[in-house]
Amino acid sequence: MKKATTILIADDDTSVVASLSLLLKQSGYQAFSSANPKETLEVLQKEKIQVVIQDMNFTRRTDGEEGLILLREIKKKYPELPVILMTAWGSIALAVKGMQWGAADFITKPWTNEEVLHRIETQVGLKEVDFEKKGESNLSRESLDHQFDFSMIIGESPKICSALEIIGRVAKTDAPVLLLGESGTGKELFAEALHKNSNRHKGPFVKVNVGSIPNALFESELFGHVKGAFTDAKQDRKGRFEMASGGTILLDEIGDLDYASQVKLLRVIQERTFEPLGSSKTQSVNVRIVAATHRNLQSLIAEGKFREDLFYRLNLITVMIPPLRERVADISAIAEYYLRHASHLYHTSFDSKEKKNLSFTAGAIRFLKEQPWKGNVRELRHAIERVALLATSPEISEQDFIRVQSLLTDSIPSGSGFPTLGTMTLDEMERTMIERAIEEHNGNISRIAESLGISRAALYRRLEKFRITIP
Repeated sequence: MKKATTILIADDDTSVVASLSLLLKQSGYQAFSSANPKETLEVLQKEKIQVVIQDMNFTRRTDGEEGLILLREIKKKYPELPVILMTAWGSIALAVKGMQWGAADFITKPWTNEEVLHRIETQVGLKEVDFEKKGESNLSRESLDHQFDFSMIIGESPKICSALEIIGRVAKTDAPVLLLGESGTGKELFAEALHKNSNRHKGPFVKVNVGSIPNALFESELFGHVKGAFTDAKQDRKGRFEMASGGTILLDEIGDLDYASQVKLLRVIQERTFEPLGSSKTQSVNVRIVAATHRNLQSLIAEGKFREDLFYRLNLITVMIPPLRERVADISAIAEYYLRHASHLYHTSFDSKEKKNLSFTAGAIRFLKEQPWKGNVRELRHAIERVALLATSPEISEQDFIRVQSLLTDSIPSGSGFPTLGTMTLDEMERTMIERAIEEHNGNISRIAESLGISRAALYRRLEKFRITIP
């Protein structure tokens, strides 16, 4: 029989200790308690404690300084021991300071039992996988693929393997994960890989670009609304959190979220409850939260544009997704994958006796590896889709990429020797790409715009220009 996880409750409030001890016992944990810093250190010396729940204030002081001193002592003697702080909602700044000093997490008073258990289970889960942050993975891509399902991610460079190893090791826990990386690096794919390898893989995976939601619609989009909540609310509507129940929610572009909406989001993450707009009925949140951004959140915090307490709630585990220029060795495999995808999407092949499909010459691969790819994998994909659409032979060369780039920028030098498109104008080519993207993505505006590498506003202008109606 597996020995129960040991939890130490460091609090001088007997009612708090009694309440938490009962909750932990009923949940299969073994609880110890201490009423002051000295007693806390004594218990830690005698017992093999696995998680500490520590109050920030004891009898002598109310400014939290005593709690910070105790936290520092614990982390000095037991650096690997996770400490979850307890503080009032109005003293969150104190908890944030504790996080800076090494606390693993914090709970605000009054708490819910679900919240306490969730925080503990997350820390216990992380200890069981022996998680530690590394620069580069010691595992090969082959070894990782034997343990996890990363089929949606291409590459075997050391930095990609490092990111995948972290994803794999924390997937089975419910720890929130923050994905950082430049635009176009594939953060959404990593979030999906996390979900696919988690215990929630049978539940929904819901993606929401929180940075693009207007403040006035934020609550309705994320938490839903009831009929009559506002003028156009003609029926009840589920929010994204409710849609993601039992699964994972990706909060994409979290760095672009306005400050007022950050407060609303923090409340939900903090208390694991929400109320649909116009309703007084509280609903519980049962989702794993993954956030992603290309922004530097530390800089935004310094500028007063991003809440530090929200940052610490989201970045329990941080994964850096490397830009394409730092994984040049993967470009060949990525390019081949998207060429096959584009060939299938645009039905591009050359009907000869051999029925050849598109392929790259060695020169084309060298050319692709030499490009800066500031837009990362997304830019590479769009470049390959364009050249596949305009291919004039089954073998795509370096000159084909240069020709297509010149055509798209309308700057073909005279006497260059590059072949023309015959009767197909740029407008006709653009219209064709839009129509095929509409067909592929079933009329989803956001996905159509993303696949074409343009904004929604730019797509709407082109739809109006070509008088294209989406079914």
